[in-house]
Amino acid sequence: MVTTGDFKKGLVIQLDGAPCIIIDVHYQSPSARGASTMVKTKYRNLLTGQVLEKTFRSGDKVEEADFERHKGQFLYADGDRGIFMDLETYEQFEMEEEAFALISPYLLEGTEMTLGLFQGRMVSADPPQSVELTVTETAPVLKNATATAQTKEAVLETGLRIQVPPYLESGEKIKVDTKEGRFLSRA
Repeated sequence: MVTTGDFKKGLVIQLDGAPCIIIDVHYQSPSARGASTMVKTKYRNLLTGQVLEKTFRSGDKVEEADFERHKGQFLYADGDRGIFMDLETYEQFEMEEEAFALISPYLLEGTEMTLGLFQGRMVSADPPQSVELTVTETAPVLKNATATAQTKEAVLETGLRIQVPPYLESGEKIKVDTKEGRFLSRA
């Protein structure tokens, strides 16, 4: 059991029988004397993907989920689903299409990542902070292009479309932020 005082971003708790990862925590002190502090949380249900909010009273106890993080690897896409492997046990897991669609634009075969397991079942896969992908399509290089506010659209090898600086050409490798889906730098 964990108390609301232990809540922090990234903690996985169990609510209504499902593992939920805390996305945001805000402690709100009451204005009235004698009232207890309220703990407002924003969390994602790892089984359904829903983002929800819940308010707890200070000192409330919640069960910590039977959740483990393992080093894993993306093996391949099987239709709309992704196949992953635990690098410690070599066990393979399948990720359903809704969750896989969110991370698939950042994955190449062999990409190493963190897998989240709940009661022996994979419920999450966290890609690295940034990945290197090749630009497959983009408009020609613009004359006198500088790195200022101008951008152009580029299609990457995974099908992801992002805005890139105008000086980039097709065939170049770039670093992409997986949290925000934006260009970081040339690789």
